[in-house]
Amino acid sequence: MSDQVKIDSSDPAGWPLAPAGKDVVLHTRVVTETGGGPDKTILLSSQYLADSPYWLAAAYMHPPDDKGYDAVRKRAADFRCPLISIPDRGATDISVLRQMLKICRHYKVAVWHGHDYKSNLIGLMLRPFWKMKLVTTLHGWVKHTSRTPLYYKIDRMCLPWYEHVMAVSDDLYEEARQIGLPESKLTLIQNGVDEKTFRRRMAPADSPLRREFNTPPGRLVIGGVGRLSPEKAFDNLIKATADQIRNGLDVELWIVGDGDHKPELQKMVQEMGLTDRVKLLGFRSDTPEIYQALDLFVLSSLREGLPNVVLEAMATSVAVVSTRVAGVPKLIEDGVSGLLVPLGEVEPLSVAMGRVLADANLRQQLAQGARKTIEREFSFSQRMAKERAVYDRLFKRPVQETWVKTLDSGAGTATAGPVETA
Repeated sequence: MSDQVKIDSSDPAGWPLAPAGKDVVLHTRVVTETGGGPDKTILLSSQYLADSPYWLAAAYMHPPDDKGYDAVRKRAADFRCPLISIPDRGATDISVLRQMLKICRHYKVAVWHGHDYKSNLIGLMLRPFWKMKLVTTLHGWVKHTSRTPLYYKIDRMCLPWYEHVMAVSDDLYEEARQIGLPESKLTLIQNGVDEKTFRRRMAPADSPLRREFNTPPGRLVIGGVGRLSPEKAFDNLIKATADQIRNGLDVELWIVGDGDHKPELQKMVQEMGLTDRVKLLGFRSDTPEIYQALDLFVLSSLREGLPNVVLEAMATSVAVVSTRVAGVPKLIEDGVSGLLVPLGEVEPLSVAMGRVLADANLRQQLAQGARKTIEREFSFSQRMAKERAVYDRLFKRPVQETWVKTLDSGAGTATAGPVETA
C-alpha cells in the first residue's frame, strides 16, 4: 500500500483509484511535522467505511521540506488510507488551489470534509468551480500564535456556509452554536479509539520497552504523549514528577513527541538534575507499545479538543490523571475512570499523581473504569457510525437501523468495521 501513500499531487495518473459507484469524500487538512491527534482519526476512518456507499481519501497540505511528514505517510499506509500529498509554501501559494481543484474534478468529489481554517476556506473558494457538499470537523485551536485570532475569524466566516459541522467536544459544539449555527447543521461526534489495537496485552512490568530504556525493576513509569509545545504544559508534568521523587516514590517519566518546545524542556530536565528520571523519547510510531509499559498516564494540557492520547491510554487500561481541559470532563468520571485536576496548577496535579502512584488498588480501579468507558461510549466503530449517518442524511439516504441505534443512543456496535481491501 505504500505506493498509495507517497504520491506526487501533480500527476493524477499516480493517484489511487476510487471504486466505481461510490461517493468520494475528500478529507483535507494542513499538516506539519508528524501530524497530530486528528490525523489518527482521519486516516483510520477510511477502512471503517469500506463497506459503505462512500470512498474516503485524504488530501494533505504540508511544507515541501518537512521531513516529519514521512511519519504521516507511513501512518496512512498502515491504516490503508489513500493519501495525496500537496506541497504548500504558505498563504501566497496559489498552486495549492489549482491542485485541490484538479483532485476534486479527477475524483468527482461529492463531499469536501475540511478540518481547519485553511481547508474550510479553500472548500468555499473551490465550490463555484466544482459543486460538492461542504462538511467540516471542529478540532479546536490548541496551538496559539500571533495569527490565531485571524484564523478564528476566518473559520467563523466560513462555517455558516458549510452544510454540516461536526464538533469533537461539547465546548466546541457550544462555540459553533453561539456564532449562529443552527442545531440542525451541528452534530457532536466525539473522538473514538480503535479499541482492538489499544488494549492491555501485558502487565506494565513485562514491557520490553522498560528494558530498552533501562528502567530498573520495580520502578513505576509515568507517561505523557503529545506535541512538545507550551499548551501541552509538559513543564508542569516534569515539576509534578520531581515532587514524586522528592516524596520518596521510585518513578520515572517518559514523554513521547517532538516539537519546538523540546530544547526548553531538555534544559529544564538538566537543570533539575532529572536526566536519569525524565526521558524525552521524541516521536515514536509504536505508541500502542508505549501505553503497555505505563503505570500512569498524565495529560497536563492547557488547551485541547477531545485528546486522542487520553482515549488511547484509557483503552489500554492505564490509570489516567488529566486536567479539566475541554471535553475531558465528559470523558473521565472523576474517581471512577480517572482523576481530574485544575488547569495550569502544579500542586493539584502532583497530589493526584501521588495518590495514584502510591495506591496499586486505585490504579487498578481507575484502569478498569477507563476501559469500560471506552467500550461503552468511545469505540471507533461508534464514532464512525455517527459520521456515516451525517453523510447519509446529506444525501437523503436511509440511515441503516444499526447505525441509527448507535447515533441515537450512543451505544451498540455498528456493522461497519475494518475491511481488508485490495
